[in-house]
Amino acid sequence: MTTLEAVRDRARTYFEDAPPAHDWHHVRRVGALAETLIDRHPDGDAVDERVVTLAVFLHDIGREREDRGEIDDHATWGAREAGDILADVGVDAETAERVQHCVRTHRYSNALEPEMLEAKLVSDADNLDALGAVGLARVFAHGGAVGSPIHARRASNGADERAADVEPAEAQYDHIHEKILDLPARMYTDPGRELAADRAAFVREYVQRFDAEVAGEQ
Repeated sequence: MTTLEAVRDRARTYFEDAPPAHDWHHVRRVGALAETLIDRHPDGDAVDERVVTLAVFLHDIGREREDRGEIDDHATWGAREAGDILADVGVDAETAERVQHCVRTHRYSNALEPEMLEAKLVSDADNLDALGAVGLARVFAHGGAVGSPIHARRASNGADERAADVEPAEAQYDHIHEKILDLPARMYTDPGRELAADRAAFVREYVQRFDAEVAGEQ
C-alpha cells in the first residue's frame, strides 16, 4: 500500500457517518477540482501534487466533530489530527507541515490565509464545490439534515423581506446569499476565479427563478 492510499484509507474512516453535504463524495469532488486547477494554472508544473492530494484527503476530517459541537474549528483540529496521521504512515516532517498548512487554511470562515500555492489550490477547490449545481444541492442537503426551513426570504417584485421568526443562519436558501455568492471573491488563483465566475452565474440564475417562484410569478 502506498502512502497516499494509507492516508486516504485513514481519512475515509472520519466520514463514515458524515451527512451528504460533507461526506466522502465531497472529498472526491474537491480532489477532481484540485486536479483541474493544477492543470490550468500557469505554475502547475511547480505544484507539489502529493501535498495537494494528501491535504484534500484530510481537509475535512474534523467537520463531523464540529457539526456535533465537539470542537470549535474543524480546520485547526484537522490540521493537528492530520499531523498525527501523517507521522503514523511515515510522511516526512517537511511534507507533513505543508499538508497541515493546507488543512489549517482551507476554511472559508476563519481568518487564516493560505501562504503557498498548494494551500491556495486546496482552498479554491473546496470553495468551488460549494458553488454551482453541486453547491446548491449541498446547501439544501445540509439544511435538510439539520432541519432548517428552505427559505426565510419572501421576495416579491424585487423586495426582500425576511420572515421575522427565522434567523438568517437557519434558512437554507438565505445561506446562498449570505455565503455562497461571496465565494468568487474568496478565490486565490486565476483558474479558481474563472470556474467560480461560471458557477456563480448559474447560482444567480437559480436565485432569480427561485425568487420568482416564491413570489408566485412563475
